[in-house]
Amino acid sequence: MTKKIKILECIRQGQIGGGESHLLSLVENLDKEKFEPIVLSFTDGPMIDRLQKMDVPVHIIPTLKPFDIRKWKQVKELMINHKVELVHAHGTRANSNVLWAARSLGIPVIYTVHGWSFHPDQKPLVRNIRILGEKYLTSRSSLNISVSASNQQSGKNYMPSFNSVVINNGIDLNKFNPSAQHADVRKQLNIGEEKILVLFIARFTSHKQPLALINAFAKAFPQNQQMHLLMVGDGDQKDEAEKMITDLKMEEHITLESFRQDVSDVLAAADLFVLPSLWEGLPIGLLEALAMGKAVIASNVDGTSEIIEHEKNGMLVETNDLVSNLKDALLSLSVDEGKRKIFSGNAVKTITEKYNAANMTRQIASEYEKILKK
Repeated sequence: MTKKIKILECIRQGQIGGGESHLLSLVENLDKEKFEPIVLSFTDGPMIDRLQKMDVPVHIIPTLKPFDIRKWKQVKELMINHKVELVHAHGTRANSNVLWAARSLGIPVIYTVHGWSFHPDQKPLVRNIRILGEKYLTSRSSLNISVSASNQQSGKNYMPSFNSVVINNGIDLNKFNPSAQHADVRKQLNIGEEKILVLFIARFTSHKQPLALINAFAKAFPQNQQMHLLMVGDGDQKDEAEKMITDLKMEEHITLESFRQDVSDVLAAADLFVLPSLWEGLPIGLLEALAMGKAVIASNVDGTSEIIEHEKNGMLVETNDLVSNLKDALLSLSVDEGKRKIFSGNAVKTITEKYNAANMTRQIASEYEKILKK
């Protein structure tokens, strides 16, 4: 019997987000005859439950800090106890807390950059410190993976010596299948079948711009009162979002939900999917929406603009004057069922051809084998 390769897959949190969905899909699709994945998360959350149901060993070493030197010895002990042969770190915080342990044991590290920790809207001092951190991590990892070509180029812009391979995120087409049977989420949430359901699934953080979407929806609603907005997620702007909805007297027309495990069911209920982020790596939530054949409105930013071809498989809006641009796009697409159907067909084609999980996993597994042969 061939000895399986023990791989430690590391992620910053157990909540469900883009990187976490990527990890779940990767672990689920890896060839279990060749690889034995073990997962390390730095917080608890629903992802942990999912992994346990998949019979994947999972460990939590709690910290919310990058470069948390207090945890490094514990991480090292985990690697020794499980006889880890390869470490795959997903995101900055995960890599910053496993790199020392792996290097001290001579274990190669693969670093997938799901989105850089530095951004143009940060204060210069904060941005420069984060660039230095990313330079350190990327220069000491055995291999860097960028989830999009624009993600790779952003790295090169700030770090000219940065090298990576590009492997796009992929979606499980069995799980996100618009032809499958799905639970009636509209009935669960008391949203009428006649409503044009606009959907947002993301963290309630400033970079995802949930408040701008609420504002835009409130401005657009008087001109199309058939619309209803469903926002699924949690985060530090959730309380502010609730207050804004009350202040705007939109409680009957905007529904807020916490993160849900049944993402494909929620997507199946929607007519429009909106992702108004200020930046992205390669957004998995957007890919999931396209896989489910949703008409999409998204901001014209790195990563997203690689996936969406304006007026073909979705609409791109500029982030300057975002509220006004979102309002116009919502009004345009909510009344045009024909355009939504065209976008839907092209959306599914985009995912099938370029962004499926089986291809993603094969490419990553190939990189695992190359690294270990070295």
